[in-house]
Amino acid sequence: MTRPSPLRAARVRIAAVFAAVLAAALLAVPAFALEPFSADYQAKYMGLSANGKMTIEPQGGNRWKYTLSIVHQAAKLTQTTIFEDRDGQWRPLTGTDASLLLIKKINRSAVYDWAAGEARWSGDVKPERAGPVPLQAGDVDGLLMNLAIARDVVAGKPLRYRLVDEGRAKAMNFTVAGKETITVSGKPREATKLVNNNGNKQMLIWVVEGLALPARILQRKDGKDDIDLKIVSVK
Repeated sequence: MTRPSPLRAARVRIAAVFAAVLAAALLAVPAFALEPFSADYQAKYMGLSANGKMTIEPQGGNRWKYTLSIVHQAAKLTQTTIFEDRDGQWRPLTGTDASLLLIKKINRSAVYDWAAGEARWSGDVKPERAGPVPLQAGDVDGLLMNLAIARDVVAGKPLRYRLVDEGRAKAMNFTVAGKETITVSGKPREATKLVNNNGNKQMLIWVVEGLALPARILQRKDGKDDIDLKIVSVK
């Protein structure tokens, strides 16, 4: 039987050591770390110019609260999502959606019951949108998708999501549409522009590396702007 030469054996040992070191280094790379975040936005909602704000706040343990608010004299929109960081996977737990336009009020609540594997909605919802909707690993709601996108663009991950919101589940796939300049706190920053087309609806998102949330979110319907949030400053 032919024995390997000492040089070849040394190369094999070096390759094995290198592979072990590389594997350990990859395991040591930290996941995206959640931190408190607050940013002011210039908002256009239902054709009105308003002030917007998005925040991420710790709720104790591995739970966090993501809040979006848009305020105008004639209109107000507040959305919240309580979610948990479960070994690096963000899972929605509850959500609220409250809006006021002149005298019309809408209030909706969502519960994502992962033990039961289903989501349900209550409040101002149609019977067919009350659920239950079966849950799958990786599911997000509307707000949590914004947070996941900001993370995944920087990490170079696929921008494909299963959105479970408003009594239904649907695929939301984004494509990169180039780079643009966004002004953040008075300074120009390079942003990655993303696009999702879904029938008569279009969603565009601009992500700036280093920001936990998108720098701009534009939702369009029938070719017209519905909601437009542009970041002004980060606190």
